[in-house]
Amino acid sequence: MNDVLVINADLGPLHRVSLRHAVRMLVRQVAEVHESRPDAVIGVWPVPTVVRLVSYVVTRWRHSRGPAWSRAGVLTRDGRRCAYCGRAASTIDHVLPRSRGGANSWTNTVAACGGCNQRKGDRTPAEAHMPLRVSPRPPTWAAFAAL
Repeated sequence: MNDVLVINADLGPLHRVSLRHAVRMLVRQVAEVHESRPDAVIGVWPVPTVVRLVSYVVTRWRHSRGPAWSRAGVLTRDGRRCAYCGRAASTIDHVLPRSRGGANSWTNTVAACGGCNQRKGDRTPAEAHMPLRVSPRPPTWAAFAAL
């Protein structure tokens, strides 16, 4: 686990970055170490697990809507588990297929394994007799920060 949590100056979570990116933030002095691993150092800094920004970043836009849709976001939201069978998911599936007007949106996409995605094909879950184990919904910023 080399991800480092970035928190705002008011201690609100913002996002995660790689350890390399976090060290660059420390070098540029835009962040400081908030929490670190015990007895581990990189140069003069302890190895960070959480860095805090020195200046407050306005995040008003985060309260108006959730994260933008992405394939990686759908897999993360669903815990990389297939919404049909529960096995490890490697792709996404459109609940209402794109060929029938389905959109790339949080409420129309779920994580799926290759077998279930192939089996469902160009049908809805009801037509394919494949009920969803989870209902797709837009994630919140707080849910993504906790992952």
